[in-house]
Amino acid sequence: MSEQTVVPIGPSGAGRHSGTRTTLASLAAIGSVLAASSCCLPVLPFMIAAGLAGGSAVLSAARPYLLAASILLIAYGFYQTRRAKQCQRRPSVIASTLLWVSAVFVVITIFFPQAMANAAAGLLAR
Repeated sequence: MSEQTVVPIGPSGAGRHSGTRTTLASLAAIGSVLAASSCCLPVLPFMIAAGLAGGSAVLSAARPYLLAASILLIAYGFYQTRRAKQCQRRPSVIASTLLWVSAVFVVITIFFPQAMANAAAGLLAR
């Protein structure tokens, strides 16, 4: 007969950091979307614009990869949330809210990049 090992999933098991992972995935998705949109978005004053021009060109070339990373990170966040629910764990309100806000932010940025750039430029111009 063979022995089977049972690994508990609970407060001391592997599932205890799912809220943290969901939050990190959401923040990483927002960061990659902001990096992908930085080619259209003047973030700093004009004195630093010359230095950002090179970074903007690099990030503009990397935009499709950064957007793909955003989508994958959002999908990973939703996967972690679903997995936590399957283990009878309730994700934190902050993690769930941040996940949904970042998902909406990523979708708007993907489908309406110029609208997001105009909104951000308007906020920075004040």
